[in-house]
Amino acid sequence: MRRRPLFAANWKMNKTPAQASDYVANFWAAAEALASRADIVLCAPFVDLETLRVALEPSSVRVGGQDCFWEPAGAYTGEISAAMLAAMKVTYCIVGHSERRRLFGETDETVAKKTAALVRAGLTPIVCVGETLEEKQQGATAARVRAQIEAGLGAMSDEERASLVIAYEPVWAIGTGLADDPASANETIGIIRAAAGGLDRARVVYGGSMSADNARAFCAQPNIDGGLVGSASLDPRGFIGLIQNGLSGMAKG
Repeated sequence: MRRRPLFAANWKMNKTPAQASDYVANFWAAAEALASRADIVLCAPFVDLETLRVALEPSSVRVGGQDCFWEPAGAYTGEISAAMLAAMKVTYCIVGHSERRRLFGETDETVAKKTAALVRAGLTPIVCVGETLEEKQQGATAARVRAQIEAGLGAMSDEERASLVIAYEPVWAIGTGLADDPASANETIGIIRAAAGGLDRARVVYGGSMSADNARAFCAQPNIDGGLVGSASLDPRGFIGLIQNGLSGMAKG
């Protein structure tokens, strides 16, 4: 039996509040028509969250953050806590994205702290794992994703892990237009599911240059429950098309 699909937009550092409002105006009705078949989340910069909260309050579309800090409060200038996100009616939050790891020094250990903080605050973490091009070329993909799961999620219970969303995002495919092969991604996600208790029940999505053109092929794979979508989510109609194609693939997969 299929797990409930999830499609999460990751706007990254894009869109002002006014642009976010325009996006919702062109997204809401079409997204609502798909909400009975999938969970749909817009993960936006912090400055856009209040705009999205108000605009989407009557909607089934959910709001997500792109990062958080692991402490509940304190002298951490510029950081945002999980409790702050929860107060804004945010329900999902990305942690451990490859850009955070590469550009801002995120580690498996900090991912573990942030994931635990989100769970304590009642939010659903979208935990990103994936290998670099060098690791892929060395045949180290399986070892790398297992190590990330163990370090990032090893202290959690099976039930806690089952409630997470895991995003498999091969680092070499992020923002490059070079997507993984669907069958290869499905195999790696199978490795992720077997890496720790509870992950066989968790939703695992693919991230890494998913587009409207390839969403059907990826989502037809039995281990793939949807997508964490970057550049292809910035246009509302394009993101709707991607979700529709992904759901079509799941219906046939």
